[in-house]
Amino acid sequence: MEVVGADRDPGIDAGRLAEAGVEVHVGTEEDRLLEGVELLVKSPGVPGESPLPAAARTRGIPIWSEVELGYRLLSGNPIVGVTGTNGKTTTTELLGAMFRAAGQPVAVAGNVGRPLTAFDGAIPPEAWIVCELSSFQLEDVHEFACEVAVLLNLEPDHLDRHGTFDAYRDAKLRIFDRARVRIVPRGLGLEGSEFSADDPLPAEPLIVEHRLELIAEIGGVRYVNDSKATNTAAARRGIAAYADRPLRLILGGSLKGEPFDELASSLPETVQSIDLIGEATAQLADALDRNGRAYRRAGDLGTAVEQAAADARPGDVVLLSPACASYDQFHNFEERGDTFRRLVEELR
Repeated sequence: MEVVGADRDPGIDAGRLAEAGVEVHVGTEEDRLLEGVELLVKSPGVPGESPLPAAARTRGIPIWSEVELGYRLLSGNPIVGVTGTNGKTTTTELLGAMFRAAGQPVAVAGNVGRPLTAFDGAIPPEAWIVCELSSFQLEDVHEFACEVAVLLNLEPDHLDRHGTFDAYRDAKLRIFDRARVRIVPRGLGLEGSEFSADDPLPAEPLIVEHRLELIAEIGGVRYVNDSKATNTAAARRGIAAYADRPLRLILGGSLKGEPFDELASSLPETVQSIDLIGEATAQLADALDRNGRAYRRAGDLGTAVEQAAADARPGDVVLLSPACASYDQFHNFEERGDTFRRLVEELR
């Protein structure tokens, strides 16, 4: 079998692919790369309308997501799939911890960090895999099947990619195709075993990086990293967690096609200051103006942290809960959260 790699970024490092003998083409998505190709495996970050996937469909070439390929390589391992707009990483990590606590062999994979394909030949066939699944990963599955499929919630997100909420919803619901057990939120009208976020959960709190992560307390001021709040629903929950305290809020990042009015109207009166950063500044400012909320155009995260820290008093919380993606100024939400952590440590 011959494998060819392609990426339109001319500066990308071919790295292990080139070392493994893969023919790698960078800075191009030319149709000629599809000559003689029998299968296209698409990274979840690549939109389906990009030149190569679009050309592959025209030519009748099958398109698989990375998790589809991983599933076929790991056909003997039972999978617990976890999807939803918010809470996927926390739930996936918690389930992995529960398997380990029960003495069961388990691997945690997918959108949480390590790709499913990385476990080919690396885990025993009886090991369970808990796999976090984004809507992007579920777009191009065909035979992928979960032993247990979990949907946590559904709220508008990634509308810049999917176009409509219905298309986003349809991508998420593909997790239930061929699933043996379906776990669904109560009240959505979906078939399966229902649960509610209000149901008691007998487990210790799980600290997840970049999700309401307390970075430090300096001079009586708490600094909380919620960089993983990449949509307004997640940001509203993050803000609500500290609504009983004076709050210095940092919002903004790259746009995802989501309106900000509901977020602006729901801000508690305890919000003392709002610093806006990144590409979404203008749209956030418009929504805040319509709701009579004051703000500052900080521009970048460093300036926002500096301004919030200068104003903060003992008992305040400086919260990075952006309600936006990070791709305007950072590679991902992890880099944004790590930068916030570094900026806070420098305050010491």
